[in-house]
Amino acid sequence: MSDILRTVTARDPGEKEFQQAVRGVFDSVKPVLDRHPEYRRNAILERLVEPERIITFRVPWMDDHGQARVNRGYQVEMNSAIGPYKGGLRFHASVNLSILKFLAFEQVFKNALTTLNLGAGQGGADFDPKGKSDDEVMRFCQSFAAELFRHIGPYTDVPEGDIGVGAREIGYLFGMYKRLRNEFTGVFTGKSLNWGGSLVRREAAGYGLVYFAAEMLAARSQSLSGKVCLVSGSGNVAQHTVEKLIEMGAKVVTLSDSSGCIIDEEGIDRGKLDFVKRLKNIRRARIGEYVDKYSQAVFVERDAALDHHPLWKVKADCAFPCATENEINGQDARSLAAGGVKLVAEGADMASTLEAAAVFQEADLLYAPGKAANAGGVAVSGLEMAQNSSRLNWSREEVDSRLKLIMKGIHRTCLEAAEEYGQPGSYLMGANIAGFLKVVNAMQDQGLV
Repeated sequence: MSDILRTVTARDPGEKEFQQAVRGVFDSVKPVLDRHPEYRRNAILERLVEPERIITFRVPWMDDHGQARVNRGYQVEMNSAIGPYKGGLRFHASVNLSILKFLAFEQVFKNALTTLNLGAGQGGADFDPKGKSDDEVMRFCQSFAAELFRHIGPYTDVPEGDIGVGAREIGYLFGMYKRLRNEFTGVFTGKSLNWGGSLVRREAAGYGLVYFAAEMLAARSQSLSGKVCLVSGSGNVAQHTVEKLIEMGAKVVTLSDSSGCIIDEEGIDRGKLDFVKRLKNIRRARIGEYVDKYSQAVFVERDAALDHHPLWKVKADCAFPCATENEINGQDARSLAAGGVKLVAEGADMASTLEAAAVFQEADLLYAPGKAANAGGVAVSGLEMAQNSSRLNWSREEVDSRLKLIMKGIHRTCLEAAEEYGQPGSYLMGANIAGFLKVVNAMQDQGLV
């Protein structure tokens, strides 16, 4: 296994996020390999870390001032052993191949855990929709789709939204796809409700995260009611995590964005959350404006020179990192443990560094990695695909009920896998092992391809 990690490092020397994701999974699956030597003989690990296909392309577009612009687009098709490639599209200045490969690699195991027949991929571009007009976003999306359409389809690759890609962007992408292919198929998920989208899709990642956390606490005869919770981020996942936590009787005291974080010790209620939704979804403004409206709250400006994030020093019972990868480092993890936090459930993919994850394990915190805890988003995307295929729309209650069952099933699967391989109670080990087994057994069945 160490030889494979050295090969990954040598072959992709600058891809630190991808290397981290690979190391995180490999650290968990050694007991599986010891029990199944055939996986080594068939080079399963070597095949898992190598994407089936990577597409890179130029995305030229025109801004509102008549200036031509050029960005780089990507589509990483990681693994199709259990279904068509399925993963997000991310539009953000930080996008590069390492980010997308790590996301696609994590998606392999996340999608497997849902029990739906979904492979894994990830795509995007180093384009940031922030500060762009609707017309500029439309022109960019149309140019992006003019290349992407060649590589996707309802039985090949079905993208969905990620950071920077919401219903607006999905609409523009789908419109160009439909025009070029002359067909109306469920090739994107996260669509608007009036043309093929699913109820609960927007809420799914956040709701599913809270459902999973509730199962973690229930396993220890506890509940979310009365728990003080820290939530980072203020986008879609964070907003709906807060919404569901409020519904379950918890008290949320933080939110953040790239400019800093707000701390509201009185708690963020439904009215305050509605303000945040208008602030972020409509005005696309900074979270610091929260304190202009609610003066009892405190805004802490982001300081890149700090070796920690102030949000994670707030005393609480539960933490839900919903912003971005590696937002919790070792120092932050120690702050959370010292501040009384007993549960950490990741709403963002790989929200914790390897050091932070080790701190959580040593402190005996309930810790759920994103591939298990935030699988609700892709789960409802899969349900959207099912609705599109059958030309039916399910009720909100039906979709939400299916989401709850899926999250309960993932929770049970993680605990069972961890128990079977000698790490009882470890959601990290259980998630990695259970997802790994489903995918590699499918790869075994399909031969050396």
